[in-house]
Amino acid sequence: MSLRAWSRLHTWTSLVCTVFLLLLCLTGLPLIFHHEIGHLTGAEVEAPVMPPGTPMADLDRVVAAARAQRPGEVVQYLIWEEDDPAILYLSMAPTPISPPQELRTVVIDARTALVLDEPRDEGFMYWMLRLHTDLFAGIPGKLFLGAMGLLFVLATVSGAVLYGPFARHGEFGTVRSGRSGRLRWLDLHNILGIVTLSWVLVVGATGVVNTLAEQVLAVWRADQLAEMVEPWRGQPPVAEPGSVQAAVAAARDAAPDRKPFFVAWPQTMFSSGHHYAVFLRGDTPLTHRLLTPALVDAETGRLTDLRAPPWYVTALLVSQPLHFGDYGGMALKIAWAVLDLVTIVVLGSGLWLWWRRRRGAAA
Repeated sequence: MSLRAWSRLHTWTSLVCTVFLLLLCLTGLPLIFHHEIGHLTGAEVEAPVMPPGTPMADLDRVVAAARAQRPGEVVQYLIWEEDDPAILYLSMAPTPISPPQELRTVVIDARTALVLDEPRDEGFMYWMLRLHTDLFAGIPGKLFLGAMGLLFVLATVSGAVLYGPFARHGEFGTVRSGRSGRLRWLDLHNILGIVTLSWVLVVGATGVVNTLAEQVLAVWRADQLAEMVEPWRGQPPVAEPGSVQAAVAAARDAAPDRKPFFVAWPQTMFSSGHHYAVFLRGDTPLTHRLLTPALVDAETGRLTDLRAPPWYVTALLVSQPLHFGDYGGMALKIAWAVLDLVTIVVLGSGLWLWWRRRRGAAA
């Protein structure tokens, strides 16, 4: 491609996606620190202080407490709090096949089986998350933002290509002084774009992958999960699932080096009509993000299958924490925030430069 073609590609891909990318950068900034903001505002539920080594309650007691809190509803998912295993989140719904928008969360102390809270989807962080993930438009909104992410990656790559000839004829990172304000901003726009190039490509690509979560789940259900539950094809779903405590114990016995992260009940999106799906994770920074599904017969409590997820699920699981810098502690979160702010400057200056050029051309 000629430099003229690269210039047109950079201009139009940038113009189409920049407004939406500015929105994503602005909403993504508080999401980097969502745990810390939750603790400061009191939105994060904290378990009561108890002596170290306090034993965990039987999970069947926990489920019974959640069902007593919301009579007439069933549990779809049980999730361990990532930073505090003493807190359990139970997703309740009218039926096992109710859609995600009908789920309600009950927070329970894993040691006492007492209900701690029943949070609602509201508040500043909820609005930021919905705007960042789907613009309150569900799957179409996610796919639209994924398309904007692809355009952003193309704009970034084409910008790097265009900066190459300029860098060869002068010193790398030169900001020309004594010239017009537009030229200074152009140089600043270019150098900040090059400095953040690798980060932008990583965050942009992982963001695109994250928008495909529902599609990845659908492929996994039709591929690996269908193969794992083939012997039960055509059989009616389990009417009354058995002990979830026994299911988790069977999964942990099969993979003693891993810990449970969440349990999906029969008939939900992450399981079949006959199984509990217990998703296990490791203790290292990498394996902590990689989930291994273990299927347990919901009637007998017997493990029926356990296998590593396929590559496309692994790509999704790795992309999620990498997108928000949520795997390296506070230092990495601060670095992510700084780079996010620099990207906002790059996007804003790009719009201003285009407007100045159009105004100059008209004059």
